[in-house]
Amino acid sequence: MSKNLGNLMRQAQKMQEKMAEMQKELALRTVEASSGGGMVTATVNGAQEVLSIKIDPAVVDPKDVDMLQDLVMAAVNEGLRRSKQMMTEEMSSLTAGLGMNIPGLF
Repeated sequence: MSKNLGNLMRQAQKMQEKMAEMQKELALRTVEASSGGGMVTATVNGAQEVLSIKIDPAVVDPKDVDMLQDLVMAAVNEGLRRSKQMMTEEMSSLTAGLGMNIPGLF
């Protein structure tokens, strides 16, 4: 019984190391999302950090700041969603061999 527990602990440690390495790799990858037909673009990395926001000057209207705020928010939220999806897909490849899904892990 203790041999099986030891094997399980080694496998868990290896997976933890692989996950840490993958998180480092994902932090270097980026996704882009835009709103307003490309008028606002957000770039987000795999660590869920917004790296840049590009705003087309044509959408900047001092009389309609609310629209610009909505476009920025929509682009950022979509970028974060895509980043999370990228991370989930990559991490699930690590846990697929376990035959289980670990809720709340990501």
